[in-house]
Amino acid sequence: MSKNSEKSALHETGSSPGSKNINPNSAERIRAIRKKRASEEDLTSQLLKGNKTALGRAITMVESNQPAHKEKAQALIEGALSHANKSIRIGITGVPGVGKSTFIESFGSYLIKQGKKVAVLAVDPTSSLSRGSILGDKTRMENLVREEHAFIRPSPSGESLGGVARKTRESIVLCEAAGFDVILIETVGVGQSETTVHSMTDFFLLLKLAGAGDELQGIKRGIIEMADAIVINKADGDNQKAAREAKLEFNRALQLYPSKESGWKPEVALSSALYNSGIAEVWEMISNFQKLVFKNGHFNANRHQQNKFWLLQTINEHLKNNFYQHPQIKEALAEQLEAIGNNKTTAFSAAIYLLNKYRELQKI
Repeated sequence: MSKNSEKSALHETGSSPGSKNINPNSAERIRAIRKKRASEEDLTSQLLKGNKTALGRAITMVESNQPAHKEKAQALIEGALSHANKSIRIGITGVPGVGKSTFIESFGSYLIKQGKKVAVLAVDPTSSLSRGSILGDKTRMENLVREEHAFIRPSPSGESLGGVARKTRESIVLCEAAGFDVILIETVGVGQSETTVHSMTDFFLLLKLAGAGDELQGIKRGIIEMADAIVINKADGDNQKAAREAKLEFNRALQLYPSKESGWKPEVALSSALYNSGIAEVWEMISNFQKLVFKNGHFNANRHQQNKFWLLQTINEHLKNNFYQHPQIKEALAEQLEAIGNNKTTAFSAAIYLLNKYRELQKI
C-alpha cells in the first residue's frame, strides 16, 4: 500500500487546502480552528509547567468580559482543575494604611526562603474613569515581585461586591495549577468584600493597628467572627507598648465569640513587617491551623462547602447577566426607568413587570 493510500479523506482535507474539491474559505477556517486549539493547548501546557507569563495570560483571559474569551477561559479552568487544590489559601484584610502590602511582601519573602512558591492576588480599587487598577501592587511590592518563585497579580475590582474581583476564584485555581502552594488574597479594605474572600480561602487574617481608636468599639463584629487570626502590625519603636496592650484587649474580646466549626481558637500576634519581626510566628500559627483542620477533616469539608456556595453564585451571576444583556429587556428597562422618573410607576411594579416580561421571552 502506498503512502498516499494510507491517508484518510479527513487528512487529505486538512493538509491540502488547495484541492479542487475544497472551498478555500473552508480550508482557511479549518487552519484557524487548528491553530486556535494548538494555541490553547500550548497555553495550558505552559501554565502547568509553572510558566508565569502563561499564568498571566490565562488570568487575563479569565478576567476578560469578551464573549470570545469565555470559552477559552472555561477550557483553561477545566484543564487546570485536576492540578489544583494543592495549596493553602490565605485571605488578608485590614483598613487602608494598616500595612497590608508591606506585610504581604515581608511574609511572602519569608515563605519563599522556606521553599514555598507564593502567588499574591491583590484586588485594587478601580479608577472610575479608566476602569483600571489605581494602586498597582507590583509597584508597592518591589522586592517580592523580583523573586523567581513569586507571582503578583493586581486586578481591578470593577463593580463587583465590595471590590473583590469577580474572577478571583478562577485565578486561584490557575495559580494552584501553575504550582503555587501558598495563595495570598489581599482585599481592598474592611467591608463586604471580606465575606466574599472568606468564602474562597482556608485561613482568614485580619491586620490591625494599635492606637488607631478601633481596638474594640470601631471594629466590625462580622470581620472579627470570620478572622482566624488577628495580627497587630507596625508593633515597633514607640508603638510597641500600645501594640502589647491592644493584643491583650483583642484576646479578651475573642473570648466572647463562639467556637469555630474548625475547632481552631483564633489567636492574636504582633508583627513589624517593616523590620520582618513576628513574620515567622504568623506562619507557625497558620501551619498549626493546617495540621488541626487536616486532622479533624474540616479542611476538605470547608472546601466542599465553598464549592457549593460558588455553584449557586455562578448560577445567580449567569441568570443576572442573561437578564440584563437581553436586547428587549434592555429596551424595557430603559422605559421603566423613565416611567419611575416621571412617577408613572413604582420600582416594585417595574421590577415585577420586567421579570414577567423576561419569563415570557424565555418561552419564545
